[in-house]
Amino acid sequence: MSSNIEIFRTRRQLCEWRASIDQGAAVAKKPVTIGFVPTMGALHRGHAELLKQVRPRCDVSVLSIFVNPTQFGPNEDLAKYPRTFEADLEVARTHGVNVVFAPGPDEMYRAAHSTFVVESKIAGPLCGQFRPGHFRGVTTIVAKLFNLVRPQLALFGLKDAQQFFVLHQMAQDLDMAVSVEAIVTVREPDGLALSSRNAYLSQTNRQIAPKFFGILTATSNALKVGTPVATALETGRAALAASGFKVQYLDCVELPGFGTPHTILPEHAYLIAGAVYLGETRLIDNIIVNPAVLTRAGYKFS
Repeated sequence: MSSNIEIFRTRRQLCEWRASIDQGAAVAKKPVTIGFVPTMGALHRGHAELLKQVRPRCDVSVLSIFVNPTQFGPNEDLAKYPRTFEADLEVARTHGVNVVFAPGPDEMYRAAHSTFVVESKIAGPLCGQFRPGHFRGVTTIVAKLFNLVRPQLALFGLKDAQQFFVLHQMAQDLDMAVSVEAIVTVREPDGLALSSRNAYLSQTNRQIAPKFFGILTATSNALKVGTPVATALETGRAALAASGFKVQYLDCVELPGFGTPHTILPEHAYLIAGAVYLGETRLIDNIIVNPAVLTRAGYKFS
């Protein structure tokens, strides 16, 4: 495959390219594997790691850049979400991306669009409590992108762990022919999870932000040594508030079903996840407890 990037702005262009891949594979009598990284752009080192891991595993790598309006609530930051297309293309070139799909909202959502994909269990707690409609927007756009790109592999970051588990469930439930996998959260040296929204932090709040992961880690350690779940979470929430965060939530769910645990058992996996505000900037982060349990169950992380 050519190392030059092809940029498509319409579904028709992408579908014609995808059909040509199938035709070429049929002529060569050799299957072509396609790896896919869906993003909203404003690429950082976390996205770069996704692209880096996709490329050697697949014949063709596809990156989508689309700021999806249906996953933003009425008071959220759709208008000011960073759009850095030229810089994103440089990241794509550096990591050997073959195709960039960068449509506009009118291209992905026709005026008469009325169909949405809803995951009804995993999407409920954590961010789902505070961002109604968010995961409906995520599952709908990713399902549309999967239908257009038809990848064999799709990679996501675990910083958005709930999103990953929602999309993994969607792909399983709807018999999508794609392996939905995740990579561990990429962090700054001080522990802050990489996010496009970190650019919104003031200098003072940027110094505070790494304490978020530190408190999540302390909460995880407390649970591992037998501290009751409610006690560990309340202590964590208090520590976040004392550090200057406005706490939206800090909770623990059992994985992969997202049920509410009362005790932590070594034979089960858990997600400790939080959402906080520093000023106007919303940050999310999480820790998975006992991830090997998920690996044995068929979830794929790298």
